[in-house]
Amino acid sequence: MSGTLRLLPLGGLGEIGKNMTVVEYDGRIVVVDTGLRFPAPDQLGIDLVLPDFTYLRERAADIEAIVLTHGHEDHVGALPFVLRQLDRAPPIYGGPLTVAMVRSKLDEHKLKDVRLQDVRPGDEIKAGPFSVEPVKLAHSIPDMFAYALTCELGTTLVTGDYKFDQTPVDGIPADIARLAELGRDGVLLLCGDSTNADRAGWSLSESLVGPQLEDAFSRCDGRIIVTSFASNIHRVQQVVDAASSLGRKVALVGRSMRKNVNIGRELGHIDVPQGILVEPKQIEDFPDEKLVVISTGSQGEPLSALRRMAAGDHRQVHLRRGDTVIFSATPIPGNERAVNETVDRIYHLGADVITTKDAPIHASGHGYAEEIKLMLNLVDPRYVMPVHGDHKRIRLHAELAEAVGVGPKDIFKAENGLPLEITESGARFGGPEQAGMIFVDGVDVGDIEDVALRDRRMLSADGIFIVVATVSEQDGRSVADPEIIFRGVPFIDDDAELVSALRDAVTDSLARSAADGINEISLLQTHLHDDLAEFVYRRMKRRPLVLPVVVEV
Repeated sequence: MSGTLRLLPLGGLGEIGKNMTVVEYDGRIVVVDTGLRFPAPDQLGIDLVLPDFTYLRERAADIEAIVLTHGHEDHVGALPFVLRQLDRAPPIYGGPLTVAMVRSKLDEHKLKDVRLQDVRPGDEIKAGPFSVEPVKLAHSIPDMFAYALTCELGTTLVTGDYKFDQTPVDGIPADIARLAELGRDGVLLLCGDSTNADRAGWSLSESLVGPQLEDAFSRCDGRIIVTSFASNIHRVQQVVDAASSLGRKVALVGRSMRKNVNIGRELGHIDVPQGILVEPKQIEDFPDEKLVVISTGSQGEPLSALRRMAAGDHRQVHLRRGDTVIFSATPIPGNERAVNETVDRIYHLGADVITTKDAPIHASGHGYAEEIKLMLNLVDPRYVMPVHGDHKRIRLHAELAEAVGVGPKDIFKAENGLPLEITESGARFGGPEQAGMIFVDGVDVGDIEDVALRDRRMLSADGIFIVVATVSEQDGRSVADPEIIFRGVPFIDDDAELVSALRDAVTDSLARSAADGINEISLLQTHLHDDLAEFVYRRMKRRPLVLPVVVEV
């Protein structure tokens, strides 16, 4: 008798990013993708956001394999952090480009003893009770695979990111025939990409972007700076082709851009004409009308090359009047503000900007509504669980499934940590598991307490007061004028009266504590914090971070 197939999303549902799905049968696990996402504006000081993979850490001995759909950060970026937390590293599978990108990432993290294996469409991966098959799909990066995971109960198809591009840049479209075969043989569960479920029709073919880029280039008299995802190998190829056709040299700026292009060239995914590439340090050696710069920073990332150019502090590229910056990407939801700030700074420096609002210079790597319906019809699944999308897009994906004939009771709108359990008698949600976010803050990985993020928000908005009070060890009374230090507090620099009133407030607070017989330093600091926070808000209508320091003498 068959057991229970369990699908547990640890990331990627109710959000865009940090995609990670646990597929479990007979106590054995295959993990599909280990992604991350970048922090929201209010997650101050956070560098990366990972899925909470406590479940995997506790079940490390049961993991048979990790399979990676493609090389984008929201599908592979958390892998080094996951591997560090596992007692044993399971074998890891992916397409040749995916594996090459991951190997480079693991080398940076000094993770050497990891079994990475290239797979290709039609290969069979044996992983405990699962037979896993990669299926070729098209996306904005080569070697994009869905995975068909077959166990005794049936086949689960996890699509990853996909579109049905009939004229992809590399000439290798999605394997529609194999998808149809899987559908004919019977797919138990489809976990499908929901990213563009809210966009009607069909997505633009990537191959149509190249002529649009060349047309935009032909109208530029000065230097051209194109920004795109560093992993969008096909887009880089089209920028190189457009530059070559117009007799321009190409400079690659940004560490990840140079690294990924080198990997793409080694694997034959990018064809760069001899002599067209120049080093970033040579940029000023060429006439403006003879140069194209390909840069990271399309999402306004704080430390990216384009953001530094916009701030005027990039070592090799100094934006000026006559330059044209082309954004060959659209902002990921949540990044709009950072992108808009970058664009505005570029205008301030005198350069021009072309975005996707001005010309069709970008094609999404995710299928629109008609492509989602095509996937549903090809695969003809018994059950559907939309993934890779916020709650709005998951619901719209569910409506598309219902529109093509999937029964409403067979569509499961899940969320992170909520497992779908399937047996011979049917499917239902099981009890929730731990899921959420793990933050990477500098080199530390773990939970950043809500209070820490709150303090960072307060610091960024209203600054900090540091109050140093010297009190008597015997009775806790103030024995010297308190010292008040403030940083980042608006409108206080020239307000001597307020500073004097603050000193009086400190003295009064300490006197009240002494009258109540309080002389323990921790309690004195607590009372001082509360009294000063109330005083400052009453006077300034702001809530700076108040940090009291009490010294006994």
